[in-house]
Amino acid sequence: MQRSAASGPRVDASVHVFFSSDRELRDYLGEPWASRGFPTYNTTYTAPHGGRFLRDSQSQPGLHAGSDPEFVGREVIDQRGFDFAVLHPMSVGMLPDWHLESAILEATNRMLVERWLDSGTYAENFRGTIRVNPNDIESAVREIRRWGSHPKVVQIGLPMQTQAPYGRPQYAPIWRAAVEAGLPVAIHWEMGAGITHPPTPNGVAHTYQQLVGFQPLTFVYHLMNMIVEGVFEQFPDLRVVFADGAADMLTPMIWRMDTFGRPHLEQTPWSPRMPSDYLPGHVWFVNGMLDGPGDVDYASEWLRMTGKEDMLMFGSSYPDWQTATVDALPSAWTTEQQDKVMWRNAASLYGLPVPAHV
Repeated sequence: MQRSAASGPRVDASVHVFFSSDRELRDYLGEPWASRGFPTYNTTYTAPHGGRFLRDSQSQPGLHAGSDPEFVGREVIDQRGFDFAVLHPMSVGMLPDWHLESAILEATNRMLVERWLDSGTYAENFRGTIRVNPNDIESAVREIRRWGSHPKVVQIGLPMQTQAPYGRPQYAPIWRAAVEAGLPVAIHWEMGAGITHPPTPNGVAHTYQQLVGFQPLTFVYHLMNMIVEGVFEQFPDLRVVFADGAADMLTPMIWRMDTFGRPHLEQTPWSPRMPSDYLPGHVWFVNGMLDGPGDVDYASEWLRMTGKEDMLMFGSSYPDWQTATVDALPSAWTTEQQDKVMWRNAASLYGLPVPAHV
């Protein structure tokens, strides 16, 4: 069992969950949706060399990685030493038929609750993210109200690739439903290609190098837009998790917003405070493998900047090929910083019970 230098419980804030096969997804869908054509999770323009998932992450040949609750539980809870895992179901991508996409996400939520949260050896260790469609507001609100009171559902999942930044007013009903349910909203990179809207400032990436280079900027664009459009003023209890990296972009971008926005706050009466004032209590990040300066002497100072130590949560992204491990965290972090990132921030955000041994 792996443990970092700091003692205490461990929360993996991002474990990716999949249907075991295309057939299982279609069984959950039922007709008329099961006969429709749509891409798989692994349809992508930019795949890394060597495959998208860890070697030996399939419980048996023919089943998708990250689809067997018992296997994932043994890997994440028993072998890697985590007390809780926040599951984030992946989907097939943004689809031109938003009715079909909503049906797939509704089936995904049923699968998550039935197979992972309500049954199995590790059900008490798992917490879930329900997926909703930002292009179908009525369906999104309906799913939030359907599952929002489930004791093991701890957040709402939205795709990062959208037609408009999340500060735009059409998304207000989703934020309102999330606040009413008392659940944070996690924005995560979507898998499958579908009709994926440009995920980078330069449009659709041509190579994997371009993808990982530009990807964090897109998360920050959503955050900056939500701040300047007054989302956190309109919904003071809204909590947002950027669930696939980008914390390393926060300090320079929010510094620019504060510096150049200070003389012009009168232009945004709907968002009258300094941009950085909207971060505490509203914004969290799950660590990315490429975030930050790495294991250097000033890593602790970097984490303190902009209050990132109170926003960052460890997430492995298991079974992604870049699955993060506790051993990769900077050794220069203080014990308090390690505790915050490894469990305190997530336990507070998701209301997780602290194990008795702490």
